[in-house]
Amino acid sequence: MIQITSKALQKTISIERVIRKIQGDEEGPTIIFFSGIHGNETAGVFALNEVLNLLNSNKINIRGTIYAISGNLKALELCQRYIENDLNRLWTKPNIEALKNKNNFNIEEQEQIELYHLLQNILNTNKPPFYFIDLHTTSGKTLPFITINDALINRKFSKLFPVPIVLGIEEYLNGPLLSYINEKGYLSLGFESGQHYELAAIKNSISFVNLTLVFSGVIKKEDIDFNLHFNRLKIASKNKTHFFEIIYLHKIKAKETFKMQQGFNNFQSINKKTVLAMSDNTVVKSKYKAKIFMPLYQAKGSEGFFIIKNIKPFFLKLSALLRRVKADNLFILFPGVSWENKEKKVLQVNLKTAKFLVKPLFHLLGYRNKQIDKTHLKLYNRERVAKVAMYKNELWYKKRC
Repeated sequence: MIQITSKALQKTISIERVIRKIQGDEEGPTIIFFSGIHGNETAGVFALNEVLNLLNSNKINIRGTIYAISGNLKALELCQRYIENDLNRLWTKPNIEALKNKNNFNIEEQEQIELYHLLQNILNTNKPPFYFIDLHTTSGKTLPFITINDALINRKFSKLFPVPIVLGIEEYLNGPLLSYINEKGYLSLGFESGQHYELAAIKNSISFVNLTLVFSGVIKKEDIDFNLHFNRLKIASKNKTHFFEIIYLHKIKAKETFKMQQGFNNFQSINKKTVLAMSDNTVVKSKYKAKIFMPLYQAKGSEGFFIIKNIKPFFLKLSALLRRVKADNLFILFPGVSWENKEKKVLQVNLKTAKFLVKPLFHLLGYRNKQIDKTHLKLYNRERVAKVAMYKNELWYKKRC
């Protein structure tokens, strides 16, 4: 058990790995909330502690099972993003396999092993459908927003919330927990509730957790002040419910001296040549007329800033249609494109012979690329692994939207 403190609430609580588990009296889904994967992001921990305590004390009828899990316990105790390694960048298959053959582990690897075994136990001992929600905060000022790996089940569930939704982060980050879970086909969302130590970040997380429980059918709308929670997020997000796509990441290199220009807020519009940062005494200017996303205003972290742009509704509808008819089967008719294996989950692309296949086309069909070398890409499709059958009977899935 550890103690963590909220600067916003001026309050200290004691928590364990499982903050709380609530087993309902009726059968239903299994909801797994993660919080504090980064140790300086305590808002989600306090939000989960409050919501689940209230559910328990008010004796609200629960369908299914709710888990509230804390992430990096050692870092939470010290209120640091991480101690030795970023725990939210370790969830790759090679990293997980490597842990099986190691005897000595650093702090984050120990945390990862515990979370991995807990995750496997939850999946083995609980009933589907499974929902995974990861609660975060940002170093800069922000509207609340959702980040998802681009599968249609994630899109459809995300649209229920009155906040912006950002696609494509998996293409730029290596090893987030939610990408690992998405690779297994489960519905999963990341929610960024606000700036690290603001009271609003806790309140927004409380509202998001409550709405998640309602939308997934775990509790009834009448069991909570639904309008309060919905309107809180709607107002905080300034009525922005658009889909956005990441188009650029400034990745901070080893030994690079990086300093973000002061005053940028998340989702702020920027022009070409807007000065964004200093890198090794060189000015970093925007190459796009778009929006700044997650500017880095903390000591730790290797992502300097992202740039995002709006996605037009037409392209969202077109991509959904193309995915449902598995139009990506046509890709292998082009020279330089082949399936990695018979499961047809990963495409290999030789850039020398397939230059005409541009990134937006792959994105339409749910593919996000990882460069292998200068001439080859591997493209991973969340749609082909998504466990759609697990969610097709859920009320939110049946709704037209």
